[in-house]
Amino acid sequence: MRFALLPDAYLPSSTLVHAKMFHELAHELQNRGHKAVVITPGEPDQKTLLVEEIYDGVEVWRFRTGRTRGVGKVKRALNESLLSINAWRAICHKVKAEPFDGCINYSPTIFFGPLAKKLKAHGAFVYLILRDMFPQWVIDQGMIKEGSVIARYFRYFERLNYQASDCIGVMSDANLKLFHHLHPGYPNVKVLMNWADTRPLIRETVATNWRDAWGLGDKIVFFYGGNIGHAQDMTNLMRLARTMQSEQRAHFLFVGQGDEVELIHQLKAEWQLDNVTIKPSVSQQVYRELLTQIDIGLFSLSAKHTAHNFPGKLLGYMVESLPILGSVNAGNDVIDLINNHSAGFVFENGDDEALSNAAKVLLLSPEQRMKCGEQARALLESYFSVESAVSQILQQVQNRGAA
Repeated sequence: MRFALLPDAYLPSSTLVHAKMFHELAHELQNRGHKAVVITPGEPDQKTLLVEEIYDGVEVWRFRTGRTRGVGKVKRALNESLLSINAWRAICHKVKAEPFDGCINYSPTIFFGPLAKKLKAHGAFVYLILRDMFPQWVIDQGMIKEGSVIARYFRYFERLNYQASDCIGVMSDANLKLFHHLHPGYPNVKVLMNWADTRPLIRETVATNWRDAWGLGDKIVFFYGGNIGHAQDMTNLMRLARTMQSEQRAHFLFVGQGDEVELIHQLKAEWQLDNVTIKPSVSQQVYRELLTQIDIGLFSLSAKHTAHNFPGKLLGYMVESLPILGSVNAGNDVIDLINNHSAGFVFENGDDEALSNAAKVLLLSPEQRMKCGEQARALLESYFSVESAVSQILQQVQNRGAA
């Protein structure tokens, strides 16, 4: 079968986790004899409406459109609103000539719904991988008000996204219940766990010693990599760094981009945190190399969330057998998942004392770090393989949603 994959970011230019996940998805589809075409935003100044290329064995169509990251919120909303229009203008002739059997959409963004609907009209079964329930989380954060003009605008495109989908895959049982509560009337909603290529990076292939390059020496490095935004509540992790400042061997490394980068720089200066290093986004290759050289994987989600996200970055930590430490919103499945499998320590956001106590346990005990890392790896292999994700998606497409 022939599949269109619709991530709003892709390799090699993006360091976002879902860019890498979609690359793994494309490879696994092709390993099973299917054709995968990634349709993703290109650059606003590219000379043609559509740039076609092969990246690491995957056919990629990059359509000309405005930037949706690294720009202001209003400009981002406007540019995202035009994604489907710009994409269809660039690819319609190709789709009409050779339609797709399946479309794998990804949200966020919510703005590929009209494009998915077009592909569906030309015969594609649309599978929506729903990770963030936008705009629900920004309403939870108090960034916009439910019922406001902007909320109604986002809700409209959210509905279009769901209505265009033949099957919707949410990331946990708790999110399945929440989705049915918030959006009754969509019968074919399944749990589709996040996934990763489970092969660890071969240490001998890592050319750069990032510890030396960034002056980390023999510190025990608590690492956070990825989106540094409102949803993550980065102040939560900066409070942890402040609590751990008296521990001479502990060091916190933050690598990424997002709306709260300026905030964490401000907090580092205000709190005089000499145990914090902040770096901008790096390539996926460098990111993977970093994971082989750090000690503990960090994550955080805002306490205000009602959706129960499973951060994709956890899978990267698991691949490299890293212990996991974090705090999330109440009721999130990830608390029991990590804790019950002894893969690390996860708490409700706000329980700063428990978080710092667990950080000290991991700091002081190499044996505990190793044990949790081994359990994290075992958890990955049991639940989060790309093979399992593709099998679930193919079952839906082949049965046209009947299963």
